[in-house]
Amino acid sequence: MTDPIVRAARVAWRGDACADGLRSVPRETPVALTYNRSTHAVMLATPADLEDFAIGFSRSEGVIETASDILALDIVEVADGIECRMDLAPDRLAVLTRRQRRLAGPSGCGLCGLDSLAAAIRPAPAVPEGRAFSAAMIQDAMRAMPEAQVLNAATHAVHAAAFWTPEHGLVALREDVGRHNALDKLAGALARGGGVEGGVPAADGLVLLSSRVSVEMVQKAATLGAAVIVAVSAPTSLAIEVANQAGLTLVGVARDDGFEVFTHLNRITARTTRHVA
Repeated sequence: MTDPIVRAARVAWRGDACADGLRSVPRETPVALTYNRSTHAVMLATPADLEDFAIGFSRSEGVIETASDILALDIVEVADGIECRMDLAPDRLAVLTRRQRRLAGPSGCGLCGLDSLAAAIRPAPAVPEGRAFSAAMIQDAMRAMPEAQVLNAATHAVHAAAFWTPEHGLVALREDVGRHNALDKLAGALARGGGVEGGVPAADGLVLLSSRVSVEMVQKAATLGAAVIVAVSAPTSLAIEVANQAGLTLVGVARDDGFEVFTHLNRITARTTRHVA
């Protein structure tokens, strides 16, 4: 499979001096997601963990309900990129065919195949109650991410989505040039068990994001069944609104010195509470 990292020539300036050299950059490749030999969407993605991407994208977009709805999955390099070729169970193919008849066309990253503005801001499914997490747990989880971000360590140019539990630590982490793609890859990894025998329910852990939280990230996480999202950046207003409606706890601005909780504070425990401007 194509290497996800490319060594690119560059000239580095430091003050008044410059020097030739190489910089590791993430590969960005067209990836087609096809069902029963019909192309549904083409995304620009990092060519790594594409099986997880195919399964997670399919689940996030409502094409499948479980990984077993995909009868066969092949990753095939072609002249113009990579195809994730999937064969669907007959009932899921029928659902997809009905949906494709209504499509106005792809709408861009994270919103593929939507045919109306209302679909873009659709309510997220209600999430399970899950469990409570201490402030220390949230900070421990975020501290675990950087060491596992292998592609970002090499390129400083990719996003990550991860899943962490108090019992297992960092269960899975996936990276991609697209933040939506990274989350879809994580969803696929968890659908396949995430490396933990028997799998771990998404509501039992934290979904961690290295990016900002926009509404489609909330929708994808809720579809996954996650009850808590923790991100290094702030959420958008619509992300807060949809997370609140779905019953999802949205934590943002998670840094070494703390974090901010925007919705459903009941899942976060703390010894003291005070006003912070």
